[in-house]
Amino acid sequence: MRKTVVSPDAPPAVGPYSQAVISNGFVFTSGQVPLHPETKQLSTDITDATRQCFANLKAIVEAAGAGMDTVVKVTIFIIDMGQFPAINEVYKTIFSEPYPSRSCVAVSALPLGAMIEIELIAALK
Repeated sequence: MRKTVVSPDAPPAVGPYSQAVISNGFVFTSGQVPLHPETKQLSTDITDATRQCFANLKAIVEAAGAGMDTVVKVTIFIIDMGQFPAINEVYKTIFSEPYPSRSCVAVSALPLGAMIEIELIAALK
């Protein structure tokens, strides 16, 4: 059984997918680019972009009944691995030990021309 999640505080899906799906006690988010939900502007500074991705994810996870403190896995997609140190600095303000497991993958391009996209898995409370 699965249930879709929609948060008005995060950008709507830009294609045929859900913001997140709840299944078997976990929330699986779709990737979030740094699109501000109200202005529809894309952040172009990596620090601001990373913060916006996590703000979008937080809104979705909370709408699902979980929280950032229940995140078990984070996957980050970036177009420039040289930006990883700046992403890590923001990451450390979002999560604390014990940190979720994480992957970071360099890609050639992301939706809407974004420089970063983040997805995560969180356990329901």
